[in-house]
Amino acid sequence: MPARPTLILASTSRYRRTLLERLSLPFEAVAPQVDETREPDEPPADMVLRLATAKATEVASRFPEALVIGSDQCAALGTDVLGKPGSHEKARVQLGRLSGQRVTFHTGLCLIDSAGGREWCDVVPFTVHMRDLEPDEIERYLRADRPYDCAGSFKSEGLGISLFRSMEGEDPTALVGLPLIRLCTRLREAGFTIPPGDS
Repeated sequence: MPARPTLILASTSRYRRTLLERLSLPFEAVAPQVDETREPDEPPADMVLRLATAKATEVASRFPEALVIGSDQCAALGTDVLGKPGSHEKARVQLGRLSGQRVTFHTGLCLIDSAGGREWCDVVPFTVHMRDLEPDEIERYLRADRPYDCAGSFKSEGLGISLFRSMEGEDPTALVGLPLIRLCTRLREAGFTIPPGDS
């Protein structure tokens, strides 16, 4: 039986690396060289699909024998894309705006098998319904979790869960940035055994 190809995650995100490690598959992480600027009036779901595909395609061009995973995510309030706050003040303003609102996370996923001439691309949405948030609890939360590198200004895998009223979607890992349920399906179609065996 031929050896399975090298698996590469086209990302430098520590959150995506941690998620992919849960599958117990050996992989490498490689930084994609992609301009992530949103196109004018581009719908959020279209943007993440385009960028996930661009990331996977760019890395696959450098590692043509590998299977390459590309992913991109944005948080959206309606059609308004929410960026990563980058600072305490911007996160405080962003969470204040999200108080009581419905926030949809669109996560694009692309798996490219250049050697086999195959490609799988998906968008996996996940929606968070925020509670009505008081200014003091926003402040307490930000000081505890410091989610300044997270779109939406919260970490769902951390204390950010306390800000939610409810969640809806197929795959909670999509909210963190890599939809593992959909990825497992695509990896099996590409020939991987998941959960992996001893061989």
